[in-house]
Amino acid sequence: MERETILSVRDLDVKFSLRGRKLNALRGVSLDLYKGESLAIVGESGSGKSVFVKTFMGLLDANGWIDGGSITYKGEDLTKYTTEKQWLGIRGKEIAMVLQDPMTSLNPLKTIGAQIIEAIELHQNLHGEAARKEMLSVLTDVGITEPERRAKQYPHEFSGGMRQRVVIAIAVACRPQVLICDEPTTALDVTIQAQILHLIRDLKEKYNLTTVYITHDLGVVANVADRIAVMYAGDIVEIGLCEEVFYEPKHPYTWALLSSLPQLGVKGEPLYSIHGTPPNLFYEVKGDAFAPRNPQALKIDFVKRPPYFDVSPTHKARTWLLDPRAPKIDPPEAVRKLATEGVKGYA
Repeated sequence: MERETILSVRDLDVKFSLRGRKLNALRGVSLDLYKGESLAIVGESGSGKSVFVKTFMGLLDANGWIDGGSITYKGEDLTKYTTEKQWLGIRGKEIAMVLQDPMTSLNPLKTIGAQIIEAIELHQNLHGEAARKEMLSVLTDVGITEPERRAKQYPHEFSGGMRQRVVIAIAVACRPQVLICDEPTTALDVTIQAQILHLIRDLKEKYNLTTVYITHDLGVVANVADRIAVMYAGDIVEIGLCEEVFYEPKHPYTWALLSSLPQLGVKGEPLYSIHGTPPNLFYEVKGDAFAPRNPQALKIDFVKRPPYFDVSPTHKARTWLLDPRAPKIDPPEAVRKLATEGVKGYA
């Protein structure tokens, strides 16, 4: 079945100027986001996940810019937008974002209700009693009991999990097409994480959203994502359906990430950790960016950047191991174990 593409990114390059030097944060990233799907973008801190999705909303820091490529949304190339007025037509209204720390997203001097009404008035063009009714309805949808009373309270009167629900309420009150959740559960304990992930999944169905999760923890998205894109050093190195990436991963970096899952740890043995550090993006990356940290790297990995190899119509990876001429290298034992036993996510 042909899926409808809601947003299409092609060969996206993003650079930052830091202390007179240029940092290449995204290196030719391409991705299609399909309408109604749930996509997870995973990778270590600094791999470019947040920078990537911020380009969809014109939220790059002042010292960053798009150096090449395109982002097509509803027939328009967002990389050509130059004014705040143009971005206001996209930001919130079409693409909304839930950030990982709700306290930095909420105004401590305004009531919860007033902050949600602000989004409703701006993006739904409802005012007065109609806006107030919509605000109470959204609060109920995100699982906040006694919405009338809670709407009059301030952010400091809410727990961390409740504040995250309010931030999600503000995002969905804009009635966006795409909802980006940037590490939405990082600051929360595991039981609240599960509730927030269930909530986002329920809202996706109710509001017909396309959702994008940003996370460094593959375990978090095991049960909520339709597809997973694995990012490393400013590039997507593997992308496929959730079960393909979990049970048939092909890139050595994906193997390393999966091996790091706490759920795969063996009692009494140290948890697996990836040796080394990601490459310095101030310098040009030669070959496969993960090669210096990959004990099984091939000689060509240090010389030439691999192209994408198709594993299936929905699964591809940027690794020379998929070249027909490459030697057969088996994934680590933890990854093979995962394929037979499955993974217990948080949701």
